[in-house]
Amino acid sequence: MPRAKYQSIYRDMKQRIEAGERQAQDLLPSENTLVGFYGCSRNTVRRAIAALAEDGYVQSLHGVGVRVIYQPVTQTAFSMGGIESFRESALRNNKVPGTKVLNLFTMNVDDRIAARTGFPKGEEIYFLQRVRYLDEKPLILDLNMFLTSQVPGLTREIAENSVYDYIENELGMTIVTSKRWITVERVTELDEKWLDLGDYNCMAVITGQVYNADGIMFEYTQSRHRPDYFSFHDTAVRKKPLRL
Repeated sequence: MPRAKYQSIYRDMKQRIEAGERQAQDLLPSENTLVGFYGCSRNTVRRAIAALAEDGYVQSLHGVGVRVIYQPVTQTAFSMGGIESFRESALRNNKVPGTKVLNLFTMNVDDRIAARTGFPKGEEIYFLQRVRYLDEKPLILDLNMFLTSQVPGLTREIAENSVYDYIENELGMTIVTSKRWITVERVTELDEKWLDLGDYNCMAVITGQVYNADGIMFEYTQSRHRPDYFSFHDTAVRKKPLRL
């Protein structure tokens, strides 16, 4: 099954749900209807629906069909369960994204950076620092480190547009897994200098390690968010506990 076909159907169905064409608790059209509409196989439709279910947009009900469970949120929602670029997240939330590159240079990983990030000591990395804008408001301060061996040729122009678009479509790398954790931290001098913080003295901080299809951690990232402007969502599935 062509990967692009299933992904394009997934994106189209997701956009239709987000646009309100299907409300929460509505049932999607039947599988036969979707196969005819998209001109694809049943397996392709099932893959697209499985991806929607994994992202918390729909739920399959045995003997009933596929029900929409997505409900829009008032705050900008960043997904913890999937891997999205900043631009993808902003556009999904109907916001106008913008990026200002503060720093971009190469350096070698020392003991301190190795302990903090998980990169091997001695590896060369790009150090990238950016301010992220939503609807012209400076609200996120991003720090990214990339292995130069895995992400060669990184430029300020690429960093202002989309590094992930460059990685996937120019370098042909497959981004697979991200390990993330959330903390609440005090505002720093850099936060105050570059962000519109209002009266806030703390930040929601998302830290992550990102791996490619070869199992190589090619990126370490830390995103510092103004806390009132964002919500972070995930979709969890209850697993039956093991019985002893």
